[in-house]
Amino acid sequence: MTSRTQSSADPVARNVLSEQVKDRILQWILEGELAPGSRIIETRVARELGVSQAPVREALRDLTTLGVVEMQPYRGASVRQPSKTDLVEAMEVRAELEALAARQAATKMTETCLNELRALIEEMHQLAEAGDAHGHALNNTAFHGTVVRASGNKTLLRTWSLLEPYARTYVTAMVPGTDLVWLGDRHSAIVDALAAGDPDAAAETMRTHAREAEELVMAMDDSMFNKPEEPVSAEA
Repeated sequence: MTSRTQSSADPVARNVLSEQVKDRILQWILEGELAPGSRIIETRVARELGVSQAPVREALRDLTTLGVVEMQPYRGASVRQPSKTDLVEAMEVRAELEALAARQAATKMTETCLNELRALIEEMHQLAEAGDAHGHALNNTAFHGTVVRASGNKTLLRTWSLLEPYARTYVTAMVPGTDLVWLGDRHSAIVDALAAGDPDAAAETMRTHAREAEELVMAMDDSMFNKPEEPVSAEA
């Protein structure tokens, strides 16, 4: 990311920047650079990313709302380790939101949108072959976001976005031994159902897709959710 500070007089650009900072912090967390319990110090993150503290503070506030980060008095921000129950509950809710989105999108899909979805699957395949789990996760999120936006339901999109950090996108990429090629290629069934214009089939295909992801999380060893806190190490 290009190093630059952002004036508070430009809130639109700053909001975009805070989203970039949020994604970078998420990447650090998911790749293990920031372990559960690790403190996240605003000044260090801002210095490393070449930004002011304002977008860092906004990113941390968003991540706190989403349950990825927790704020404690006199201690600041630290990484929160979600429980298996947290993840499964979020995925169950998201599954229903995405099933609704697929149902509504099935009768509105354009060839341009279908081609965009197919391109994202191809990119996921290439990223999987390259072993780029983070890039794969971002494309996975883009795929599901495209389906939700295609529904034309803005309320659904806002609600869906709140659960993004707990999405199968990030979680399944963390499961040891998970086949990233399989994770990406299984999206083809969703595109086929949407292309057929069948609302019921599209919704059920999306639910099946979600259940497979939930099963991966349920198979995760409980020790992955009960790591010892590291209150000082791995700071950004």
